[in-house]
Parts: sequence; C-alpha cells; structure tokens
Amino acid sequence: MTKPAETMPVRCAIYTRKSTGENLDMDFNTLDAQREACEMYIGSQKSFGWEVVNKHYDDGGFSGASMTRPALQILIDDIEAGLIDCVVVYKVDRLSRSLLDFARLIELFDKNSVSFVSTTQQFNTSQSLGRLVLNILLSFAQFEREMISERTRDKMAAARRKGKWSGGPPVLGYRVDRQIRRLEVIPEEAEQVNTIFNMYLQLQSSKQVARRLNEMGWVTKKYVTQKNKEYGGAKWKASSVHFLLRNKLYLGKVTYKDAVYEGEHEAIVSDALFEQVRQRLEKKQCGRGEGRTRNYDNILKGLLRCRCGNYMYATKGRSHTGADYRYYVCKDRFENGPAACDHPRIAATEIEPIIVERVKQICTDPALRADVKTKLDQGKTELAEQLGAKLAKLQHRINGLSREARNMLGAIKDAETQSNTTVTARLSEIELEMDELRQHRARIELELHGLTESIGRMATVIGLLDSFDELWAAMMPEEQVDLLSLLIDRIDVDEPAGKLELRMHDLAAPFPSAGAQSGTES
Repeated sequence: MTKPAETMPVRCAIYTRKSTGENLDMDFNTLDAQREACEMYIGSQKSFGWEVVNKHYDDGGFSGASMTRPALQILIDDIEAGLIDCVVVYKVDRLSRSLLDFARLIELFDKNSVSFVSTTQQFNTSQSLGRLVLNILLSFAQFEREMISERTRDKMAAARRKGKWSGGPPVLGYRVDRQIRRLEVIPEEAEQVNTIFNMYLQLQSSKQVARRLNEMGWVTKKYVTQKNKEYGGAKWKASSVHFLLRNKLYLGKVTYKDAVYEGEHEAIVSDALFEQVRQRLEKKQCGRGEGRTRNYDNILKGLLRCRCGNYMYATKGRSHTGADYRYYVCKDRFENGPAACDHPRIAATEIEPIIVERVKQICTDPALRADVKTKLDQGKTELAEQLGAKLAKLQHRINGLSREARNMLGAIKDAETQSNTTVTARLSEIELEMDELRQHRARIELELHGLTESIGRMATVIGLLDSFDELWAAMMPEEQVDLLSLLIDRIDVDEPAGKLELRMHDLAAPFPSAGAQSGTES
C-alpha cells in the first residue's frame, strides 16, 4: 500500500478590524471574538494542512473605507514577502468597505497566490462562485457606506438650518461645549478678535496685521481634540487673518454652503464693525478673480529663488520722496518679516537688466545653438526609431494572437470541442490581451504625433535664439515675460555673497537623448 502524499501546509493569517476604539481595553473584545471564530474555521480545515500564523493583524479604531490601516499594511508587506498563503476574516467588510479598494486587495492576493476566506459567508476566492458572491456583498457594503455618508450630510445641513454648531476645529473666541454641542464665548479671546478687526481697519493689510500680532506674541487658536492631541498655537499668517475676518461665526451666525442662518451661539463682533471690514476687504480684492490681468512689469516673477530656497515675490513700495519703486523679496520675509529671512530686498531696476543681458549673451552663442540643433536632430531620430520598434513588436504580437484565435474558432465547429471550457477560456484571454495591445498601440501612435509637434516648437525656439537681441527690443512686455519663462528654468540669487546663477531650460528636453542643462553664473 502506497503512502499518501504529505499535505503542504497552508499558512493562514487572520485579519480583524473594528471601526471605533471603544471597549478595546476589555479582556475579551470584538477583535478577540473575530479572531476566535476564524481560528475555529481554520481548525476545521486542519486535514487540508491549514494552520494559523501566530502574528496578529488587528486594526482597532480604523474605518474600512480607507486603506491607511497599520495592521493591514503589515499584512500586505508579509503577503508580498511570501509569508502568507491564505487570509481569513470574520466578514468581508472587515477587510474593506470600498469595492475599489477590495478589488485592489484581491488583485494583490492573486498576484501572490494567496486565497481569501470569509468564515461567516462560507466562500473563498479560489472558486468562481465565491468571487461572484464576494463582489455582490461588497457592492452592498459600499452602498451602505454611501447611504451613511448621505444621511450624515443631511443631518449636518438640518443642524445648520437650526443654527446649531455641527463640528469642525474651534475658532479664536469660542470653546465647544461637547455635551450640548454649542459654542461658548471665551471673554479674553473675544477681546483679541475685536482687536484684530479694529487693527485691520487701521492697517488695511492682512499681512501687516499678521506681522503686528506676531510682534505682540499672539498665536492662533489653541485647542485639544477628544483624542487629547494639541493643535494651533502657531504664528499668524496673512491667510489666517483673512479667514478670521471673513468668518460669519463672529456675527452669531452659521453657514452651510451659500446659505447663512442665525446661530445658537453669542456674537462677538458687531454688525457694523464686521460690515466695515467686509467692505474694506472687497476693495482690496478689486481686480482679482477671473477678470484680473497679469502684471507684466515684473519680468522675473516666478523665476527668482532666494538663497533659503523660497521664491522671491515681486512687489512694490514707495520711497521717502513719494516715488513708487519695484523690488523682489523672499516669500518667507514677505510673509513673516526680516526675522524669518534676512536676505535683503532686490531692486527690480538693478537685477532685471543684468538677467536680460546674460540671456542675450547665452542665446547669441553660436556653440549653444549648434548644440541644441544637434540634440534636437539626434533626439528626434532616436525616439522615432524606438517608437517604431515598439509599434512593430506590438503589431507582431497582435497578428500572432489573431492567428491563434482564428485557428481555435475553426476548431470549435466540432461539437466535442465546443464544450471544451479550456478553449473558450483561452479565447477570452486572447480578447483581453488584444484590447490591451490595441490601447498601447494607440498611445504610441499618439506619442509619435506629439513628437512631430514638439519638433516644430523647438525649431521655433531655435529661431528665436538666432535673433534674440533684435526681437527683445521689439517685444511687448507680456511677450518678454513669456519668452524668459520659456528659456529660463530658475535664477538662484544670494546678493550678499555676490552670487547670481542662471539655469536655462534644456531646449532638447522632450527627447531622451538630451544632455544636462545649460547654465552660467555671474
């Protein structure tokens, strides 16, 4: 009598999850109950070699709507490391409530030859019926989650219409009474809010108000979450001042989308003061939005970088004689003052002519033009050859699959072959692969078309290089700005150290054979 073949062990990982962290400190909680049920199921499959992996994969207090769960990520890592043969859960939605996320997980399982089993639903993904039922169940789970979200939104809208506080970070001037879910005024913070409103009317600049508040040592709202995490207490920025000045909560109102409702909480700012600030803000915003025109005076805007790495803003000031002047200043210094960055402001009338002259010297260099043209021609030829070779390879594969499918269709006329599930399955595989190949072919053909357009654009740029000096004088300001943006990647400046580094765009960059960027320093 022959000895039966030894059963290979099936390493089973048990994954458990609970959406909230309540009662997880109990001796026997929901996660323990899920694991016990899974262990019993694995024990019933012991004759097939199933065995429990000792490592625990438990996510307590994590929603199934997201993949960002620590235990799930560890499980994925162990699967990819080849340490798991089967994943066992109590219910399907313990693994995921998102159909899209679950499809990705199943794809990962299949890729690593890992099966999936739900103990209460009695199926696994190694069977076609199991896959069908699985997708149906997950569709209902996702539907349930969307219904919960919709009910939550409706509940919030109804609460706002009644003037109730419906959550969110607390704002300066109020504390949240979590028992009755209502905002209560903090007198000392309410005084700060009124001070900020009046300060804005005096200074008429959110940036100046933020700077003054930081000089006074005031910080943004400090608060502690229900999970005892501390937030706030940061320096003021122009954006945080602007948000405070716009907040209708200070009028004793609540907003929902575009609607405004009378709130249950007490107002901090008077209607008259709020309206004065609102009108001033509206005037300051004049010219912004869709109809706002670009300022073409500052031709280096978006190109200059401070030695600290931040962009340099283009702005303007007024001298003691009353004359306006333009200058560039570090973004950090602009927002937070000289203490944040001590790089001095740079007069636009000093740096702009230097950069324009440097660009002229580079662009009129015959060696540079010849180098760009060589790279352009070489890149065009090499990329066209590479794309052509890919197209030929794809077409060869498509032709081979077509022949195989025709042969099978010819053979399927035989009644015996017609019932062969292997043949029909292979035909389905061929059809899927051919669809992918055709899509890939279309993408390459589109890339070839784009190559021709890129060649035309680069030829235009080379033509500009030949006559840059003459063209610059005849250009409109907006054309000068666009041309510099086309040619220059960035300008690194450190005025105290006498450093000014100009980095030009690599004009042959669309092609894989392009070399390193051209650069110069003065």
